[in-house]
Amino acid sequence: MSWLVTRLLCVFAAMVSAEAGVRRYKWDVKYEFKFPDCYRKLAITINGKTPGPTILARRGDPIIVEVTNGLATENLAIHWHGIRQIGSPWSDGTEGVTQCPILPGDTFIYRFVVDRPGTYLYHAHYGMQREAGLYGSIRVLLPGGVAEPFTYDNDKSIILNDWYHASTYEQAAGLSSIPFVWVGEPQSLLIQGKGKFNCSKLATPSSNPTACNTTNPECSPYVLIVIPGKTYRLRISSITALSALSFQIEGHNMTIVEADGHYVEPIVVQNLFIYSGETYSVLIKIDQEPSRNYWITTNIVARNATAKTPPGLAILNYNPNHPKRVPPTDPPAGPIWSDTAPRLAQGVAIKARQGYVHTPPPKSDRVIVLLNTQNTIDGYYRWSMNNVSFTFPHTPYLIALKENLHHVFDQHPPPDRLDDFTTYDIYRVANNTNAISSNAIYRLKFNSTVDIILQNANTMTENNSETHPWHLHGHDFWVLGYGTGKFDAENDPKKYNLANPIMKNTVVVHPYGWTALRLVADNPGVWFFHCHIEAHLYMGMGVVFEEGVEKVGKLPSEIMGCGETKAFKKP
Repeated sequence: MSWLVTRLLCVFAAMVSAEAGVRRYKWDVKYEFKFPDCYRKLAITINGKTPGPTILARRGDPIIVEVTNGLATENLAIHWHGIRQIGSPWSDGTEGVTQCPILPGDTFIYRFVVDRPGTYLYHAHYGMQREAGLYGSIRVLLPGGVAEPFTYDNDKSIILNDWYHASTYEQAAGLSSIPFVWVGEPQSLLIQGKGKFNCSKLATPSSNPTACNTTNPECSPYVLIVIPGKTYRLRISSITALSALSFQIEGHNMTIVEADGHYVEPIVVQNLFIYSGETYSVLIKIDQEPSRNYWITTNIVARNATAKTPPGLAILNYNPNHPKRVPPTDPPAGPIWSDTAPRLAQGVAIKARQGYVHTPPPKSDRVIVLLNTQNTIDGYYRWSMNNVSFTFPHTPYLIALKENLHHVFDQHPPPDRLDDFTTYDIYRVANNTNAISSNAIYRLKFNSTVDIILQNANTMTENNSETHPWHLHGHDFWVLGYGTGKFDAENDPKKYNLANPIMKNTVVVHPYGWTALRLVADNPGVWFFHCHIEAHLYMGMGVVFEEGVEKVGKLPSEIMGCGETKAFKKP
């Protein structure tokens, strides 16, 4: 029996016996008109709010979230981003992979244990609902009396997001159209759910004076109140639909101490580069001139959006200055959007903290090279991995595999690498006429060690390669290395960091570059691995891994009710 399964049993024994530690939440999810950037838009809210309530727990606490779907015409699923769901894969919240969606009017109860301290997220995982406002923070603390390897006086969570005025329906329709209609750049950047759109830039001014109103208090800048002389831990998360971001606080250095729930060797930065799905903790000292306030800013990097999307702005309020007192200086300029070098350097520099290093297995049993390609399939624009574009089945994989419904998805596994990878030119627009759509999955041998190489390439546009943040459900993985150009299977593995690599659940692959990961397939279930950019995932940029599914316990009937499982759901 693996250590993970043993731990699973211990965790759930504790869940039964330690009722006092159970964290219970009751959420009503529905559409409401909101003004996060001063522009009136229907947003998905939890108990009337976006971002939703923060889940606050301690390591080992059982979490119970009762979700009622009040979206009158839409299904729903919620993913607990960064929570590995050890022993509860059916609570991962991924429609089509681990559960059937929650139907309008229905209530579904998610039950899981938070087994590690750190900074995590939750968000919708049905269609493109995440970018409509259904997201929030998960903050997991250590048990009382257990010390962290750094000290601070206060702890705050900040979620960064980008915001579109078009609905997810409009965007999905464009992505699914011939001719193809791209979603474009976001209209605003939000800091903790607040931004400011310039209403004078509306292409067609509304006859309704409340449609865009910069005096609406909902879009007043987010204010972080601090006390001079104190040290603050800021838990910075990105839930953007498209944008890679830089984050900075005027006049203050930040010390990175945590990434995706793992302690890292402290690194002092002025700009924190953060990609969709990533979480970091930084420490800041409130040690500047106390008679004024300071700007907190986010800027888009990796895309030329400067003329289209203004920076996100918030205020660091030095108490007792008035929280609405505007800083006397201009907001600091962001880094050059096209400069990949400092972003790559940050990734390379982050290492596991001494005393908290979990060394990876010295070698792998299997290597999967995933080449990002952009294709047209039957005239539609798609993203593909090794020329295979992912599509969801009607019956979720977890249920299909446990119930032996093998006919409901393609049984021919996708390739571990493109046949012509060694000769593939990543710098040109490829003629990928053999690309296909498929719902086939990778079957990983339980407890095996698997290397995944993410290889970036040119898109269907000349001289263009994009930035992709990849998120793995159900696991943390070791980030062994990054590189520019094409991955060299003979020489690049010799450069891997096997001594103190950081473990993460989300990692970026840079334009015309590669990123190498290593994971141990020791968490029974079916797990999604995908680009965290909403439009890219919608266009097929993802794969699914199955491991040890025969070890998964009896599935709750509540996750059933779609595809060929309609008869399985008990009334």
